[in-house]
Amino acid sequence: VQLQASGGGLVQAGGSLRLSCAASGRTFSFGALGWFRRAPGKEREFVSATGWNGGTTVYADSVKGRFTISRDSAKSTVYLQMNSLKPEDTAVYYCATRYGSVVVTAASYGYWGQGTLVTVSS
Repeated sequence: VQLQASGGGLVQAGGSLRLSCAASGRTFSFGALGWFRRAPGKEREFVSATGWNGGTTVYADSVKGRFTISRDSAKSTVYLQMNSLKPEDTAVYYCATRYGSVVVTAASYGYWGQGTLVTVSS
């Protein structure tokens, strides 16, 4: 199982970015994919998660209404559309997947991508 995250970059506050997470391997067995982030000097935190085959979608309160998670099952890719970005969204964003249901706990995800850096300037 491999996850490849991409789409990060530098954007001004109020701007948008779309992150992608392409999965390879036994993707048909995956239950959920989550996005997490780690800001400089802070702990890793949950951002959003969705089921690979639909169903539950969850967002952190801090991104609700601004971020949208979606998936393209045919491409085994999950996206995170990030709008109205704020400087506090600056972080390395990681995608992760697990074989079980959607959960928000990072420790429950067994497979992780390498991370993509998002920098939001004020």
